[in-house]
Amino acid sequence: MEAFSIILNNHHDNQFILYALLTLSTFLLFSIIQLYISKYQPVYLVNFSCLKPPDYCRVPIAVYLEHIREFDFLDQTSVDFMSKIITSSGQGDETYYPPALFYIPPVPTDREAVEEVHMVLFPVFEDLLLKTNLEPHDIDILIVNCSGFCPAPSLSSIIVNKYNMKEDIKSYTLTGMGCSASAIAIDMARNILNTLRNSNAVVLSTEILSTGWYQGKEKEKLIINCMFRMGSAAVLLSNKKNARKQSKYKLLYSLRTQTASDDKAYYSAMREEDSKGFTGVTVKKESLQAFAETVRSHLVSLGSSILPLVEKLRYVKCVLRKSMINKSTEIYVPDFKSVVQHFCFPTTGKPMLRKVGKELKLEEKDMEASFMTLHRFGNQSSSSLWYVLAYMEAKENVKKGDKVWQLGLGSGYKCISLLWECVGPIIGEAHSGPWADCISRYPIVPPSSGT
Repeated sequence: MEAFSIILNNHHDNQFILYALLTLSTFLLFSIIQLYISKYQPVYLVNFSCLKPPDYCRVPIAVYLEHIREFDFLDQTSVDFMSKIITSSGQGDETYYPPALFYIPPVPTDREAVEEVHMVLFPVFEDLLLKTNLEPHDIDILIVNCSGFCPAPSLSSIIVNKYNMKEDIKSYTLTGMGCSASAIAIDMARNILNTLRNSNAVVLSTEILSTGWYQGKEKEKLIINCMFRMGSAAVLLSNKKNARKQSKYKLLYSLRTQTASDDKAYYSAMREEDSKGFTGVTVKKESLQAFAETVRSHLVSLGSSILPLVEKLRYVKCVLRKSMINKSTEIYVPDFKSVVQHFCFPTTGKPMLRKVGKELKLEEKDMEASFMTLHRFGNQSSSSLWYVLAYMEAKENVKKGDKVWQLGLGSGYKCISLLWECVGPIIGEAHSGPWADCISRYPIVPPSSGT
């Protein structure tokens, strides 16, 4: 009888231990799931706005060329060089300059630059708030990016002050990041949102041109005077519970790479003084090669993460064949269109766009939005990605479930990819935004992908 009692007690003890282990396992599993969910909350792109600069800021190519001929500091050789660059750049006659650059000579002062900040950032931020029915105090995170102009107080402080935003807002200003800055700011906002539940983040992207005009004669620095144009964009990201119902896109994946450790890439575009003390950005002839090498290495990393298995195997097979059997074997370029339906590339210039198209073996229709944005608005640095996406929306090309790839490229070189999934119907964009008055005219010329 005593033995039976011991067995029974042991049985009860075993049951208790088993129950305790199951309870503990369930608790741990639940905790892990909660930790994962809290750390990797879905981030949605609710909406975005792009600036349509005022008509009085337009700078047709003929006007631009006539304008630079009046500059005393430019000789005929410099004028001829700039004329060649601008006429072959792929830009049209409706791009924009800030008022400071319409003076003869230009007035590259901080006062003019701050006025340009007001001109490009205030309207686009207010338009975004109007689109999303938000007030400034609803914003929890603010990131402003501008590569070449860094005033004190900062650009983000200018926005906080203007709109009397709340005291505990997390505000940041990114400088020196080049044409990749907007995409980097989105990645940064996503990381911050992963630590803050139920929050809204706004990214404001622009490039202030008023202080960036080079007043010397070195050709490698004069290129910048021909490239950049006025523009800005405002983007609202959110991880709020009801964000999906109100949003256009969900951020699926982001990837950042850089080649700044390589001197060729690092020195390919650098801000420095010339022999007479004039500051400008030197763009070297080798920059296109360094750019292509950066893109290739980035594509390898990106492809290993987002491409289907069959594309990965084809690439590996080709690499092995080239290294072990036949060194003349052409490297297989994976088909990114097997994953992505829409491609947004920065409008850095026609040669850069052609290079990207060639590396990816894209067709003309895949490059259309980027080339048309370059033609209509010029190279607006990092904000151009949003004008490209706005073009696609205005053309009603983006459908629910489609994947959109934004590629940011900046000096250094820095490379960043954002992969979005369209989660809501994109309708009515042809009648609003920067393309509203001209989308029916585009595409006006057959774009060239360089393939």
